[in-house]
Amino acid sequence: MNATDGTEATSTTDFTDGTGTTPAPPASRALSFDRAAAQYAAARPGYPPALLDAVEELAGRPLDGARTADIGAGTGIATRLLHERGARVTAVEPGAGMAAQLHRSLPHLPVVRGDGNRLPLATASADLITYAQSWHWTDRALAAAEAVRVLRPGGALALWWNVSDQSVPWVAEQDARLRRFLGAGESAHGSPALPRELPPSLDFAHRLLPWTRRVPLDTHLGNLASHSAFLVLGDEPTRRFLAEERGHLAKVFPDGRVEEAYTVQLYVATTD
Repeated sequence: MNATDGTEATSTTDFTDGTGTTPAPPASRALSFDRAAAQYAAARPGYPPALLDAVEELAGRPLDGARTADIGAGTGIATRLLHERGARVTAVEPGAGMAAQLHRSLPHLPVVRGDGNRLPLATASADLITYAQSWHWTDRALAAAEAVRVLRPGGALALWWNVSDQSVPWVAEQDARLRRFLGAGESAHGSPALPRELPPSLDFAHRLLPWTRRVPLDTHLGNLASHSAFLVLGDEPTRRFLAEERGHLAKVFPDGRVEEAYTVQLYVATTD
């Protein structure tokens, strides 16, 4: 299979729908990540092993051998972890830049251009569908119906988000600065779908999984700048905010290493 950006994806045989069509692109903000794909891959956090343990538990089956579609896969952060657990994973990504970055880092895995509103995957072909940081870019009703179509009976849909832990004082202070700068409804700390925003046709189990990572200050600032709120803002305002933020964080972390605190919010639903 040849991806539309010219990179060559591994053949997915019966896992794709074989139509050769490309789903309608999501909103331009969702595609803003394309111009920062390398930065996204370098700076964004991964996920703790406990997350995949919880996915297996709530899905009621091991990841090893599971036919898995990772939707909105981005640069492949979750794709890699699923593959390392033994999942037979296909990445689905709408953005050309993100898909190309994923293909460079995971050249042995299939990458398909598409999005959750119209999955380029065969009916009843997947044991597990995952959305890592990406469900909020979909039309929930369309994406839920597509997930049900593509999942085999007894399959599972898993949605998760890394959300910065606001109970940590420096995180809460940074979030306040972000909202003052970006606007009250904006941040770069992540926000999952609320239960009322999940498709009512599916019954989701919910888990909260706290974890931390310790990274250089530059990596932390690069993580902030890789969020869409900054990517659509422009280079100069972003540089200005990050320069000021560097000064704030240097006081909290004088050794130059930031301990980021997250809670992974996980939702899993199984099909009949």
